[in-house]
Amino acid sequence: MSEDAVMPMTGSTPVLAVVGRPNVGKSTLVNRILGRREAVVQDIPGVTRDRVSYDAEWNGRAFTVVDTGGWDPDARGMAERIKGQAEIAVSLADAVLFVVDATVGITDADEAVVRVLRKSGKPVLLTANKVDDERTEAEAYALWNLGLGEPLPVSALHGRGSGDLLDAVLKVLPEAPADADEEVGGPRRIAIVGRPNVGKSSLLNKLAGEERSVVDNVAGTTVDPVDEIVELGGRSWRFIDTAGIRKRVKEASGHEYYAWLRTSTAIERAEVCVLVLDGSQSIAEQDIRILQEIREAGRALVIAFNKWDLVDGERRFYLDREIERDLVQVQWAPRINITAKTGWHIDRLVPALERAIEGWETRVSTGALNAFLGRLVAEHPHPVRGGKQPRILFGTQVQVAHPTFKLFTSGKLDAGYERYIERRLREEFGFVGTPIEIKVQPREKRKR
Repeated sequence: MSEDAVMPMTGSTPVLAVVGRPNVGKSTLVNRILGRREAVVQDIPGVTRDRVSYDAEWNGRAFTVVDTGGWDPDARGMAERIKGQAEIAVSLADAVLFVVDATVGITDADEAVVRVLRKSGKPVLLTANKVDDERTEAEAYALWNLGLGEPLPVSALHGRGSGDLLDAVLKVLPEAPADADEEVGGPRRIAIVGRPNVGKSSLLNKLAGEERSVVDNVAGTTVDPVDEIVELGGRSWRFIDTAGIRKRVKEASGHEYYAWLRTSTAIERAEVCVLVLDGSQSIAEQDIRILQEIREAGRALVIAFNKWDLVDGERRFYLDREIERDLVQVQWAPRINITAKTGWHIDRLVPALERAIEGWETRVSTGALNAFLGRLVAEHPHPVRGGKQPRILFGTQVQVAHPTFKLFTSGKLDAGYERYIERRLREEFGFVGTPIEIKVQPREKRKR
C-alpha cells in the first residue's frame, strides 16, 4: 500500500504528528489541543501504542492531530513496533510537534529522535511540556541545545501556553486546499468491535495490507480506536479498530475505563459494526453485551467468526447450537467465517457490509407499508385481550438508518404481536443486517 493510500482519512486537512519519548505527556497535550478528553491518558509509559488520528480546530482552521506511542530509538520487541508507527506518522505528517519533558531536560533518546526528525525534512515545533511555573520556564530554555530553534513552553495539564503553541502550529501547517471536493458524507464508517484477542487488529491489518495496528499476542493490546481508510471492492471504507472490551465499565479502571468509553463512542460513530468472535471459543457474556450495545445504538451489524482454521467438526456442532441460543435476537445479521491472519475469506466482508448498509437504509413508502399492514392484520389479527382487540389504524416509517416505524393503534399492542410485525416486515422488505424499531402510539380516549 503506498503512503498516499494510507492516510486519506484526514481528507484535505493538514496533519500534525505529536511525537516524543514515553510519558512526556503527549496524550495530555493532544487532549489540550482538542479541548476534550479523547486520547487515553494514564501515568504509565506506553499507554498509547498505535498512531491515532483526531479532528482538531483552532481559529477557524481545521487540522488532524496524530497521537503516537512513546518513541524510544533503541526499542526492542513491542516498543520497536511502536517506534515504527511513530516513524510512519512523521512520514505522513505535514508538521511535527516534538514533545520534551522540561523537568527532565535533554536525554540521549531525545537527541536520537531529533536526528530522525531532521532527516524527515518536516517542519518541527519543539514543545517543552510540564512548564507549570516561571522557574520551570527558565529550565525549558536549556532545550535550545537540541538545535530545533526556540522551545515553546507549555503545561499540557494546566493549559499554560497552549494558545501560543496552537498559533505556532497554524503557522507551520499548510492551508487546506480550497477546491477539495470530498465525497458527500465521506467513506462508510465501520467499527471493528469484540472481546480482546479475537483478532480485530489482525483483520484491520489484513484489510489495509500493512502493519497498521500494533498487534501482540497479549489481550488488550489496542487501547485507542484507530481510524484507517481502506480501499476494498472498488470503494473507500473508514475502519475504526477499537479497544478490546475487557470488563464491565464499573469494574474497569484507569485507561481501561476510558478505552471502554472510546469503544462505545466508536459504535456511536459507526454506521456498521463488525462484531468479531473467536470461532474456536464459546460465545461469551461479553460478546452478548457488545451485541446489545450495537442494537441499542441502532447500528447495522455483520458478525465475523474469526480463527476458522481452528474450528473442527466437533466445535462446529456446538457453535451451531450457540448461534441458535445466543444470537437468536440478531438472526438478521449477515454472518461470515474468516481467518484474519491468513486472509482466508475476508473478501466476503464487503458484500456483507453492502447488504447490511442497504438494509439499514431501506425506506418503505407509506402506501406500501399500509397495504402490507392491511394484509398482515387480515391474515393474523391481534388477539383479543380483556374483551378488547387493538387495531392498527395507520403506519409510517419515520426514520431510516436505523429503520424506525410508528404505528397508530386503537390500543396497546402485545410485545409478541410487535415481534410478529417485525418478523413479517423482514420477510416482506428485507432489512438484512439492521435492527428495526417499532413505536406504537395508542389513540387517546376521548374525554366526555
